[in-house]
Amino acid sequence: MDKYGFVDLDELHEKLRQHFHINKQFIFEITDESKRKRFEIVDNRIRALYGHTIRIEQQLVEENAIQLLYHGTTHDSALKILKEGLKPMKRTWVHLSPTVDIAREIGLRRTRNPIILMIDVEAARKDGVVFYRATDKVYLCGPLLSRYIR
Repeated sequence: MDKYGFVDLDELHEKLRQHFHINKQFIFEITDESKRKRFEIVDNRIRALYGHTIRIEQQLVEENAIQLLYHGTTHDSALKILKEGLKPMKRTWVHLSPTVDIAREIGLRRTRNPIILMIDVEAARKDGVVFYRATDKVYLCGPLLSRYIR
């Protein structure tokens, strides 16, 4: 992997073929058909756009227009977040959604009845928190204090 998170697509395909019966087209289909645009392919190289567990150099553009973002989670996690704030946990960024529906969809991966938390982006931004748009469905930021979360 290079410093920007890219790996050679041919090398990835070869490694995957050692464990799974797939062709290279399968990788393209996963990338192209993903609802949340998790990966990108550029010049026969592939990388994740978000969800990194190791630091890479990303050319993220600061998002200044959005005023509210959302986070879908479990009831127990919501209680903890409302007390302690929102943290990246094992990832390098906090992941947020631009709509309640997208946050609910994400929350449904962990619980049947997700709690949707609303992030006051405008207040957090005034206090120095920077928000980035990774894709049209995923926004990123550093840790968020509980005072920005409802």
